[in-house]
Amino acid sequence: MFSKILIANRGEIAVRIIRACKEMGIRAVAVYSEIDRDALHVRFADEAYLIGPAPARESYLRIDRILDVAKEANAEAIHPGYGFLAENDTFAQACESASIVFIGPSHQALKAMGDKTIARQMMIKVGVPVIPGTEATVDNPTRAREIAENIGYPIMIKAALGGGGKGMRIVHHADELTSALRGARSEAGSAFGDDRIFIERYVQEPRHIEFQILADAHGHVIHLGERECSIQRRHQKVIEESPSTALDENLRQKMGAAAVSAAQAARYTNAGTVEFLLDKKKKFYFLEMNTRLQVEHPVTELVTQLDLVKEQIRIAAGEQLHRTQEELTIRGSAIECRIYAEDPDNNFYPSTGTIQHLIKPSGPGIRDDGGMYEGCSVSLYYDPLISKLVVWGKDRTESIARMKRALREYMITGIKTTIPFCLKVMENERFVRGTFDTHFIEKELEHGPSGRDGDECEIAALAAALAAHRAQKSSMREKGAAQGEISSPWKMEGRRLGLRRGI
Repeated sequence: MFSKILIANRGEIAVRIIRACKEMGIRAVAVYSEIDRDALHVRFADEAYLIGPAPARESYLRIDRILDVAKEANAEAIHPGYGFLAENDTFAQACESASIVFIGPSHQALKAMGDKTIARQMMIKVGVPVIPGTEATVDNPTRAREIAENIGYPIMIKAALGGGGKGMRIVHHADELTSALRGARSEAGSAFGDDRIFIERYVQEPRHIEFQILADAHGHVIHLGERECSIQRRHQKVIEESPSTALDENLRQKMGAAAVSAAQAARYTNAGTVEFLLDKKKKFYFLEMNTRLQVEHPVTELVTQLDLVKEQIRIAAGEQLHRTQEELTIRGSAIECRIYAEDPDNNFYPSTGTIQHLIKPSGPGIRDDGGMYEGCSVSLYYDPLISKLVVWGKDRTESIARMKRALREYMITGIKTTIPFCLKVMENERFVRGTFDTHFIEKELEHGPSGRDGDECEIAALAAALAAHRAQKSSMREKGAAQGEISSPWKMEGRRLGLRRGI
């Protein structure tokens, strides 16, 4: 077993990994940017090293600096968490070259499953169902038009690399195709440095179901049941639960077996997630494989009583899985709400500032994975996730009731959060019945009293911000003129807000 592990991440996931290390008797090494000097993960770690300025590209994405710290600290392994470098095959290979264990899959598996077209081809070979579409990338509009007509509209254009909804476009009619291709390529190139795209049939009103898998280096692969991830906003998961109301035991076994086959085809080791779309006829299709620990992993931990971070560390150290598929049992129901520093009444606009008061919920069945505390600042440099509120109940009725209580107890002042929004979801009749799909939020909750949709709200918010800026600029000019100096409100605002980079 390792004696020291470096955590190449920040925030709540870094805190989560540090806690697992401490329970295993392993020293934890943190890295931090200048803006994170007082962050919770820095305080909890046994050692902490500065790696650069606030922008992630100058700190948390600097492979060379992270490896330098690992060598200086004599860390035997690196846990990447999720986001940043977690699915970067170059980073995994660099760790291997430096004789440092990467706590995750091999760089070969990362590269193969990170390219969605290669992953599709692999799944087809082993018989895992995939959504009808192209096996290779599409490089010209004429070919795209032929494919779309063959598949039938609506279609989905997707980036070959990356995720999080970037480089994705839904096309309902042929006259939308050219502009959608251009937009998807441009967004994919900006987000991932690779503008390749592919096309598949658009599955209407699907459920998003994912299966957690564990695989050791001795050929053992098991799945830990499913997570329901259909409550999404703009392709970003917001609320997750396990088990799913959409699956019966027969379908669960079929999807679980497909997830195991997918991992075996990729010669996968460590923790990973195989994601599927489930249509209205209960047909499932491979979507992608996330080659890392997921944000929503706590719901699986609560229903299986397994610590996934500890399992990752043990697998990376060469140990075999401690449970077989037959020994695994799913107990009760778990739900996770992601608490973001966003204003749900203003089109989920980022909310920055200092957390003045923080009261976390507690009591039976409540877990809060967070990385914030009273007095700490929330900036736009990183993802706005404050914490993950997770509950467990003996059944789904109890877990919903418990989540509603926990959300009402949760108090954060100084910034806006998505707590009220999560409570609305818990109180929604369709959610309670379990009869929802990936369009739940836009159908049920996004149209407020004004009747404006998300794009109109965003335009209104930008217009209001521009008007406020002009007023501030005018006021500051008058003040500066009176004092014999001129200040730059753009410079001041830029220093305060910085750049936003998600995980």
